Amino acid sequence: MCASKRTLFAVVSFFLIHFFCIQTIAQQQKYGLVIHGGAGTILKKNMSPEKEAAYTEKLKEALTTGYKILDSGGTSLDAVNAVINIMEDSPLFNAGKGAVLTEKGEAELDASIMEGKTLAAGAVAGVKHIKNPINLARLVMEKSPHVMMIGDGAEEFAKQNNYELVDNKYFITEERRQQYLKIKEAQDQKHGTVGCVALDKTGNLAAGTSTGGMMMKKFGRVGDAPIIGAGTYANNNTCAVSATGHGEYFIRLGVARDISSLMEYKNYSLRQAADEVINVKLTKLGGTGGVIAIDKNGNVTMPFNTEGMYRGYYINGGEPVVKIYKD
Repeated sequence: MCASKRTLFAVVSFFLIHFFCIQTIAQQQKYGLVIHGGAGTILKKNMSPEKEAAYTEKLKEALTTGYKILDSGGTSLDAVNAVINIMEDSPLFNAGKGAVLTEKGEAELDASIMEGKTLAAGAVAGVKHIKNPINLARLVMEKSPHVMMIGDGAEEFAKQNNYELVDNKYFITEERRQQYLKIKEAQDQKHGTVGCVALDKTGNLAAGTSTGGMMMKKFGRVGDAPIIGAGTYANNNTCAVSATGHGEYFIRLGVARDISSLMEYKNYSLRQAADEVINVKLTKLGGTGGVIAIDKNGNVTMPFNTEGMYRGYYINGGEPVVKIYKD
């Protein structure tokens, strides 16, 4: 073979190998999302077929909406935001419209959001007139030098940024009002915090959580949902996590950050880390609840130590999966 032919062969071979390597990497790149709608004593025997269908439909709607954003090249942050908006607007969950009521009969809302590339985060707590708290949490992250704002201050920040406020009555559904009047503490309705974690095509992770907190909570109580590292955490080097359950225990353990730390410092897999924190540490301390998580490689886990957790995931190459009860 003459020198010119060898050169041409080498050039063609290089481009073919480069092309197939790119194709292989593209095929291997995972992206997708995981969601939860709260954990608690969720038993099939206590669930009507109509209510089960309603939860399943809403969870699938949320998953599909988020997946479309990711599939079209959108960011994990946008996917998380959009998904949580859907669940905040649904009276099925304890977040936004349908939030549980405080001891004074009001809705007090908390939320947080975080992206894994720069570790930027935003959170709000104790807000009473913000239709979609996750949106305000993102505004805090992107438009302020702070991570968390609370109560009247957070709402004043919202007004300064032309954010529409709503009457507190907007959040109170008849079902929640009856629970409050009867001082009802049914576990299947108590823990309805919503959350989403996502991995986009560029490898960026994001996490978000939104909640109305605990039924009959005392004035000023804040749970884990708006606390970065307790209820929400995202780091591109490890994973994205959103939690739901008895917030006081999640705060004391720093659940979301602990899962990431076990992966970072002890080289645990996502599943090993989440199981260690939920099924060992949290359970030993007496706490109840669960987490959803996705790692930088697109692996998913959804451990919980209660009777059920509204949850689901949608990863590229697969179909949306929704689950409610303990398998």
